[in-house]
Amino acid sequence: MNRLDGKVAFLSGAARGIGAATAKLMIEAGAKVVIGDVLEERGRQTAKEIGADAIHVTLDVTSEASWAAAMDATVAKFGKLDVLVNNAGIFNGKGVEEASLEDWHKLVAVNLTGVVLGTRAALPHLKKTKGNIVNLASIAGLVGSQLDPLYSLTKGGVTLFTKSTALEFGRKGYGIRVNSIHPGLI
Repeated sequence: MNRLDGKVAFLSGAARGIGAATAKLMIEAGAKVVIGDVLEERGRQTAKEIGADAIHVTLDVTSEASWAAAMDATVAKFGKLDVLVNNAGIFNGKGVEEASLEDWHKLVAVNLTGVVLGTRAALPHLKKTKGNIVNLASIAGLVGSQLDPLYSLTKGGVTLFTKSTALEFGRKGYGIRVNSIHPGLI
């Protein structure tokens, strides 16, 4: 018996990188996975490479409607949702003086709004399964980064959102675990 046998996981931004590697490991541990990503061709390719228990759905993490459609597709295909991995994120490598307001808005939209929208969209399903949320933060959100202070700010927000939602959902008795992981520079 594998640890994730019978579980259904949704991973945002999983067409490549950390998300794709995580999806592969989850499949190996027995889960069925849904790869949500705007990179459609790459997402389909990744799902095909990791096996029959993986599918790709188009997901723009900055869109509430896109999240709703992705959750509907997940439940339609696999019947439930046990795990949400809020993995999608961007890094622009610009300092405070170099980053435009447009750069900032894009960072916030993907790195923060995407996590909030994903959590909200998955919550009704996770309440039913007493599921789990894993948010990808960053070591830069704990100790800062000289390469991209604005990225650090967004990932620090993900860290505090994770702690706060864990407390909120615990107080409300949802039975949902909420954790974050903090990768280093990749």
